[in-house]
Amino acid sequence: MDTVLPRLGVGIGWRPEIAGFVGALPGLRFTEVVAESVHPGRPAPELMELRERGAAIVPHGVKLSLGGAEPVDAGRVGHLAACAEALGAPLVSEHVAFVRAGGIEAGHLLPVPRTRAALDVLTANIRRTQAELPVPLAVEPIATLFDWPDDEYTEAGFLTELLERTGALLLLDVANVYANARNRGEDPLDLLDRLPLERVAYCHVAGGAEEGGRYHDTHAAPVPPEVLKLVGELCARHRPPGLLLERDGRYPPAAELRSELDAIAAASGLPAVT
Repeated sequence: MDTVLPRLGVGIGWRPEIAGFVGALPGLRFTEVVAESVHPGRPAPELMELRERGAAIVPHGVKLSLGGAEPVDAGRVGHLAACAEALGAPLVSEHVAFVRAGGIEAGHLLPVPRTRAALDVLTANIRRTQAELPVPLAVEPIATLFDWPDDEYTEAGFLTELLERTGALLLLDVANVYANARNRGEDPLDLLDRLPLERVAYCHVAGGAEEGGRYHDTHAAPVPPEVLKLVGELCARHRPPGLLLERDGRYPPAAELRSELDAIAAASGLPAVT
């Protein structure tokens, strides 16, 4: 399936705590909002103001559990579709992960095994979701602290076949690529060189922290130089339509957020939004 991807530029995730900062960015052309935080019948006024300014707003789901053994919940899919309609979204996104099993909520994004059986489940759930959405779906591989044993695919092979089977787009989190490679003792460029980068709809960029000998993708720290360097390497291969700064805690002063956005713009070659 061929999808014309919108040119998004540099963006930042919308959160109520920084809504004023996001709304005041003069060059902002896109943002992302956690879909489960949106009431489609009455979205936050600040979001609607951004829409009226012409900024693209992407609903980002965290609870569909596309990788769960059970079929996706129709109500959750309907909510994601309604968010897209209410916000005039060009696309929506979710995770290559599961969050529940047997009625138990994990409270976290959990990795799926890289097996043919898991690929079949993901394919079925993504297709069910796409059938109810008014816009394209992008799927995001997660940061993970462990891999299941007996993988049948490499990460790149698994994702490539998933995209081929479903026609979905890829939401590539550059911070996740860095975190997973660091924790596995691998070179993050190996993954970039094996992914279909032309399928990338947009990218996440975020900071993390070392704890207990593992790097955690916390979204609550500045973007490290290594991730910015990886942004540059990605864009030298294939510049994505957009790069979005994620921040989900320990919000710094506005000047620091502007500096991070400027650094992402500089690393990517995209226009500054500050």
